[in-house]
Amino acid sequence: MFIETDITPNPATLKFLPGRTVLDQGSADFDRAEAASISPLATALFDLPAVERVFLGADFISVTKSDAMDWPALKPQVLGAIMEHFLSGRPVMASDAQLADEDVDPADREIADQIKELLDARVRPAVASDGGDIVFRGFRAGVVTLHMQGACSGCPSSTATLKMGIENLLRHYVPEVTSVEQVAA
Repeated sequence: MFIETDITPNPATLKFLPGRTVLDQGSADFDRAEAASISPLATALFDLPAVERVFLGADFISVTKSDAMDWPALKPQVLGAIMEHFLSGRPVMASDAQLADEDVDPADREIADQIKELLDARVRPAVASDGGDIVFRGFRAGVVTLHMQGACSGCPSSTATLKMGIENLLRHYVPEVTSVEQVAA
């Protein structure tokens, strides 16, 4: 098994591409070991020293480390844990993890669906190439709320991406959008 590694805009995060499907649908973001108990793969990665966050995408895994260890020392351990997991045949997720309910005014459901289509078609693929994901959380009174995951969470350029990139795109195509805000999980 060959696992590719890519850098991300966040220097504390590396993106690992195992060459196979990681999650069939959606994504999963774990910011601590306790939250990762529903994923045998994420649990194995949190067992490594200095791992602070694990993000699972469709075909990649992003791992964020602390300053306690450098990538040259940690990267081989992460590669080993990922390889061991996939060769074992265990599932990536032990159960279906559901995202929090969306906060959308029922009168704005059609607008919210349009926003989600734009995010899925134009934003999420670009963000996934950097090892992260952006999840729609709601739309009320012109404000779109999004949750940034994986390499995007804590990335120095995430605010610029959110405000100058995503907000401008959504305001251009959906005039009802007045601003875009980041929310916690």
